[in-house]
Amino acid sequence: MANPNDALRQLAVLIDADNAAPAIVEGLFEEIAKYGTATVKRIYGDWTKPNLGGWKQVLLDYSIQPVQQFAYTTGKNATDSSLIIDAMDLLYTRALDGFCLVSSDSDFTRLAARLREGGLMVYGFGERKTPKPLVAACDKFIYTEILRADHDGTGSADSDGKPTGKAQTAAAGSQEKPPLKLITRVIDDIADEEDWVHLGALGQNINKRNPAFDTRLYGFKKLSDLLRAYPKQFEVAPVGGGNNALRVKNVRKNGGKGG
Repeated sequence: MANPNDALRQLAVLIDADNAAPAIVEGLFEEIAKYGTATVKRIYGDWTKPNLGGWKQVLLDYSIQPVQQFAYTTGKNATDSSLIIDAMDLLYTRALDGFCLVSSDSDFTRLAARLREGGLMVYGFGERKTPKPLVAACDKFIYTEILRADHDGTGSADSDGKPTGKAQTAAAGSQEKPPLKLITRVIDDIADEEDWVHLGALGQNINKRNPAFDTRLYGFKKLSDLLRAYPKQFEVAPVGGGNNALRVKNVRKNGGKGG
């Protein structure tokens, strides 16, 4: 769940042109706006190569600074080294709050870990093929297929708690099902004495355990929509007190603490 202070975060967006497509850029910067302000926007590649020609208009439209990096020899990726050097330079010379690394290349795993060691937030953006070590090295990882596709489906469920309608269609088209067991465990771990958890705290804790967790992967805009689609497993209710905050708890089938 977005924090009002997130808009104040100063972020550096570093894009690996060899491992990203121009078609994601509109959705990319809309997504980044949820986490802060992109004060540095750079993209790295050998711009003499014809395969990067599709980026030209995008760079102009979004004021992204292209960084030219010739290949020094065949089979070696000098672009990666250039991006890593710039990232470390920015870490020590600019007052930034976080980095957005746009690449599916596992070579950036150590960079992501090092930036986090420096106390900065790291948001990763890459395709579903991104190796797990890079995903795990980021605070949050967003799959770029989400940024390109239509994920407007809202969930509903039948009396047995199974998704219906748009939720069922979205689930059928997803590569994986919602991690219901993970959600259940997190609720149990952080619930208060009455088994309730604030929705915002739940989302934050799920992302700590699984940086790639994103309700849009399963056809839902929000975490609350996903939870409400499974009424046999989760109960969602207002917190009360005149605000719009929500809380959630596991539905107990036998009176004991759920697993």
